[in-house]
Amino acid sequence: MNECVLISDAPGAEQQELFTQKLQQCCVLFDFFDSVTDLKSKEVKRATLNELVDYVSTNRGVLVEAAYPDITNMIITNIFRTLPPSDNPDFDPEEDEPTLEASWPHMQLVYEFLLRFLENPDFQPSIAKRYIDQRFVLQLLELFDTEDPRERDFLKTILHRIYGKFLGLRAFIRKQINNIFLRFIYESEHFNGVAELLEILGSIINGFALPLKAEHKQFLMKVLLPLHTAKALVLFHAQLAYCIVQFLEKDPTLTEPVIRGLLKFWPKTCSQKEVMFLGEMEEILDVIEPTQFKKIQEPLFKQISKCVTNPHFQVAERALYLWNNEYILSLIEENIDKILPLMFGSLYRISKEHWNPTIVALVYNVLKTLMEMNGSLFDDLTASYKNDRQREKKKEQERDELWRKLDALRLNHCGPNNSHGLQSIHNLSNNNNNNNRNGQSSPPQSHEPNGGTCEPTAK
Repeated sequence: MNECVLISDAPGAEQQELFTQKLQQCCVLFDFFDSVTDLKSKEVKRATLNELVDYVSTNRGVLVEAAYPDITNMIITNIFRTLPPSDNPDFDPEEDEPTLEASWPHMQLVYEFLLRFLENPDFQPSIAKRYIDQRFVLQLLELFDTEDPRERDFLKTILHRIYGKFLGLRAFIRKQINNIFLRFIYESEHFNGVAELLEILGSIINGFALPLKAEHKQFLMKVLLPLHTAKALVLFHAQLAYCIVQFLEKDPTLTEPVIRGLLKFWPKTCSQKEVMFLGEMEEILDVIEPTQFKKIQEPLFKQISKCVTNPHFQVAERALYLWNNEYILSLIEENIDKILPLMFGSLYRISKEHWNPTIVALVYNVLKTLMEMNGSLFDDLTASYKNDRQREKKKEQERDELWRKLDALRLNHCGPNNSHGLQSIHNLSNNNNNNNRNGQSSPPQSHEPNGGTCEPTAK
């Protein structure tokens, strides 16, 4: 690659031809894994790409129809490639450093050129659609799986510009993103660009016309909600929650199925994900309508009640922080007669038993708030809770006493050489196991022959 005259220094009549020549010149690719060869040529290409970016950004009338094939060919040649396998087969985006693109010194400038090309006031989608078509979009979407976050950031902006300028490609782009997510959820469980694609979708959803199409509602229920089951949820949860909230702000009637869907996918064994779910639930409750809240308050607060009693203090803390939200607090107050009975037992118990003093302090504040909302109901629940606890303690004492008597019976009547006595105890044990399986919690009475003695039966 030889150095050439700058486009801006050439006579006006020759600038377009020189622009085309430089575009063709930049189609030459170099091996960046070999850091010592072609150093001068690499630098010349980098300088030429810089010049092209500047030329498209600052000049009008350069995007003539004849230039479109060479522009798109240069872009396709430089950025579309098969992504190499990860250097680390067990790559964890949370823990490991990503593999960066070796040719980034050139590729970054090509992406910058593509972006300026799309944003140029003279850009004509009617001409460009011959080259920026479905195949172009498919190849662009495949690049979102790159480990290099710098490339994914450019791709996100570029795909958003294409979505905005090419009306005929919008449905296709949504469909292909839908397919990527479905493969990610049900097949591969690996795709590096989920967060960036969700960020684009957040903007797309915001522009949906009302009433929402069935296609959009199906995407919400069949794709966005199941994305919550992903192991790597932490990498894209913020963008996913934003998309969910955008849908609910568009159509509040979706609130009930969305919350029931989240409760269905609620994590059972991962405290980190549970904290994220609680955060998302607060974002949803921030925009929920009171009529929709009434529909989901019972299953929702049953789940929140479980979270409050979670031994992992971060889960319990995040659940209790819901009472710091003024709007959620007003919803609770309007429906206190339904919510307080669901929450009272859990709150009262952990106020006495939780190991973490911070949680206990938060629970006391919540109990105080609930008591101020409805003091008479609070008193009734307190009395009922104490009565239930007394009954439970009495049952426990009866069970303990029964077991004590059984142990005494075994020790008093069964000597070490009394095989029939051992058999009787064995039978008692079997009967006890059978009764427990049938739902009996207390041990059965002895049914030994001969009035409960260990003497053998006379023949």
